[in-house]
Amino acid sequence: MNAHVTEDARSQFMIAREPYYRAQADEIERYRAAYEARMPVMLKGPTGCGKSRFVEYMAWSLGRPLITVACNEDMTASDLVGRFLLDINGTRWQDGPLTVAARIGAICYLDEVVEARQDTTVVIHPLTDHRRQLPLDKKGELVSAHPDFQIAISYNPGYQSMMKDLKQSTKQRFGAMSFDYPAAAIEREILAYEAGIDMKTAERLVQIAQRSRNLKGHGLDEGMSTRLLIYAGQLIAKGIAPVAACRMALVEPLTDDADMRDTLEAAVVTFFA
Repeated sequence: MNAHVTEDARSQFMIAREPYYRAQADEIERYRAAYEARMPVMLKGPTGCGKSRFVEYMAWSLGRPLITVACNEDMTASDLVGRFLLDINGTRWQDGPLTVAARIGAICYLDEVVEARQDTTVVIHPLTDHRRQLPLDKKGELVSAHPDFQIAISYNPGYQSMMKDLKQSTKQRFGAMSFDYPAAAIEREILAYEAGIDMKTAERLVQIAQRSRNLKGHGLDEGMSTRLLIYAGQLIAKGIAPVAACRMALVEPLTDDADMRDTLEAAVVTFFA
């Protein structure tokens, strides 16, 4: 890949505007240090707590292109590294997102990596140690990663099982950072900014979320995420009545159990009646 093509590819994946991210501790400094060492990074935390936004912010802050892959159980190694395709001119090779990232020096972010099959995720191993290489066996090529390349992965430990977990041989190739829902004061700020609502409304939404999070393991697999709170706030900002907005964005997506829905709606009414 020549320099001109590389620059064109990089520009395609650059984050154009600064993503809003409210730091909770020293995670920005720790990730920056990991990037400077080109250390692979694993982000662990519940659904909707800001892991993906954090990676976007760090890519923007570092001035690096970002290639994100939403992992799923049907994803194959070829989906990551590339495959031969047939077109009108015959057979041609098309790089997958992991290969593109390695070539152009992007951050490659594998979101919810445990959703992918273990025989798929092992293809990242040569890129996550001293070799920093990616074998393209079907093409007979060995790609040496660009000096700026880094790989980041995320997953939700709350959904771990013996069937859906990372192998130790994968985990021990990464530095790890744990994320959780923000502290109440920070979460209020995030909601007010992202949803365009006043702080009083944001505080009520956070209080509802905290009640739901206390029910984790007692009828709920997960409490209300910051992402869902933003959805509720956006509906309220658009003129939807708060109780109806919370029902649509917070209660209905979280559970199909009628008794649990009643419990959550009671919390909503407590703060917004």
